[in-house]
Amino acid sequence: MSQEYEFKYSELSIMQQVISGIDIFLQDPEVNKNSRFAIVTNNAAFTSARILSRLELVNRGFNLIKVFSPEHGISVKGADGSYQKNSIDIKTALPIISLYGDRLMPTEEDLKDIDIVLFDIPDVGCRFYTYLWTMTYVMEACVKYNKQMIILDRPNPIGGNFELAEGPMLDEETCASFIGRWSIPIRHSCTLGELANYFSGKKLKGLDLKIVQVKNWDRGRITNDFYPTSPAIQNISTALVYPGLGLLEGVNLNEGRGTDKPFMQFGAPWINAKELELELTKKDRNGVDLNPCSYIPADSLYKNEICYGLELNLTDTNKFRPVAFGIDLISVLFKLYPQHVKERAYVTNVNPSGGGHLDKLLGIKNAFELLKHGNNIQTGVSQTWLSEMTSFLLYN
Repeated sequence: MSQEYEFKYSELSIMQQVISGIDIFLQDPEVNKNSRFAIVTNNAAFTSARILSRLELVNRGFNLIKVFSPEHGISVKGADGSYQKNSIDIKTALPIISLYGDRLMPTEEDLKDIDIVLFDIPDVGCRFYTYLWTMTYVMEACVKYNKQMIILDRPNPIGGNFELAEGPMLDEETCASFIGRWSIPIRHSCTLGELANYFSGKKLKGLDLKIVQVKNWDRGRITNDFYPTSPAIQNISTALVYPGLGLLEGVNLNEGRGTDKPFMQFGAPWINAKELELELTKKDRNGVDLNPCSYIPADSLYKNEICYGLELNLTDTNKFRPVAFGIDLISVLFKLYPQHVKERAYVTNVNPSGGGHLDKLLGIKNAFELLKHGNNIQTGVSQTWLSEMTSFLLYN
């Protein structure tokens, strides 16, 4: 179980702006700056003054020894699933060890000159977004090599309302992977600090974990200050649809990659957009408008081909259920285009064959066949997940 920092930050708290863990940590008079620190971070992690977290730690005299980077690299611009190599940080001149290259977990050698590992990476609130799982591998290494880990927590940008959490839960026996190691919902409605708290209690006992909590964040809050966390997640609307539209990576549909609207539009050369829109009107479309569109992706699936499909426009974030929508969409595609819809191999650094990607995304075995044959996949997990998480939550 974790300990939480509770010291005062009254001057800024009065303003009721959300204050992330990094800002709290930088002000903590009890931190020993001479400890040997490493940080897991990237260029999406800033202080409230818009200074990169790692740079401000160095500026404030913290003894930062090295940097670990996740998928997409320190720049957050690496292509989805692409190998990221070790490098030197141009901002701090410190060595960067990639945790999405030759290894996913820090080695004993990586941590031998480190006392405390800091973690500061903004998340997007979705199980198959990999920053969460990099966190768990670092937690595991800290248990193994007896290091303290401090999570500099940040808000869940798509909110922490458990009524909006969506499954299915992940089947660990058949579907565990780097896009989902352990059983949580797809839209989990937690901060990474809360999930670290949960995993330290359930999976990684013995971890010396501290969580520097966010101040002035409430669970119903969706961020209005979103900085791109990876090439395809450029704004808050994309983050909100991603838990459902990300499922399209598992079938032969272009999910908007290769355009300026990834996950906000989708298509394929064989789709009749009007027909698809009409069929989807028979499903629950609360909170989203759909408009027929056509586009030519400059990259990704159907590169340089005309794709016909739909563009999403969110109208009510409290009513839209992205995972249920994504499942409905794939089901409708099977109904309209059974001869065209195929399972898609999605090759990444951690899945070189690309096989079983839809199973890994949805967290259930034989997902493609289940959807093909019209099986009902349940996404309602709010109450069971809330009761599972209640004792590990950090925010009201």
